[in-house]
Amino acid sequence: MIFWIANGIVFAAAYLLGSTPTGYLAGKLLKGIDIREHGSNSVGATNVLRTLGRWPALVVLLVDVAKGAGAIAFARWFSPWVYHSPRLTPPAALDLQTWTPWAVCLAGLAVLLGHGRSIWLNFTGGKSAAAGLGVLLAMSWPVGLGAVTVFGAVVAVFRRVSLGSMLAALTAIGLVCLLGEPTPYRLLVISGGAYVIVRHRANIQRLLGGTEPSLGQARRKSKAESRM
Repeated sequence: MIFWIANGIVFAAAYLLGSTPTGYLAGKLLKGIDIREHGSNSVGATNVLRTLGRWPALVVLLVDVAKGAGAIAFARWFSPWVYHSPRLTPPAALDLQTWTPWAVCLAGLAVLLGHGRSIWLNFTGGKSAAAGLGVLLAMSWPVGLGAVTVFGAVVAVFRRVSLGSMLAALTAIGLVCLLGEPTPYRLLVISGGAYVIVRHRANIQRLLGGTEPSLGQARRKSKAESRM
């Protein structure tokens, strides 16, 4: 029992790391504003770009990617340490080679959940795309590289970050299955990719309606929003 409680630290730390509201803090520190009340009302790097400018957006993007990568790195370091701790006794049927990928999987899900449902923002947050990229790069760099390539190509051609994020998530799902990654990694990428896409459901509606703004462009409000 103590072994599982100790491993719970990994998931709690990953969630809290993901919960750090980078875009929100950037708005408060640089302009004293709540970025959720501007642009697309998101705390992600794309809205930071629209609201605060290029360099703050780049910093927010890099920090969010680092959050995802950091959660995976911590899980890979901490889980073996707990497993080999003389004061903790892992289950007899559980070997380290089997447990570590599962710990990585759960830490990845926790950091994505923290980014999208931050405890500091009343369980609201970003769409988890940047944090998800960090998870992919730290977990399996070929999968992460493939997702980055698709994201960059889509944004360069169509100038739609939301479209690039969703297609990158689908690419990651395809690659993690084709490359034969461990089952926990495949489950993480499939569930995490689906989560990222679901978080973009409002963007999907705007893409279908032709109202999704291009990169750096302010979002046009719908008629319903304008009447509010």
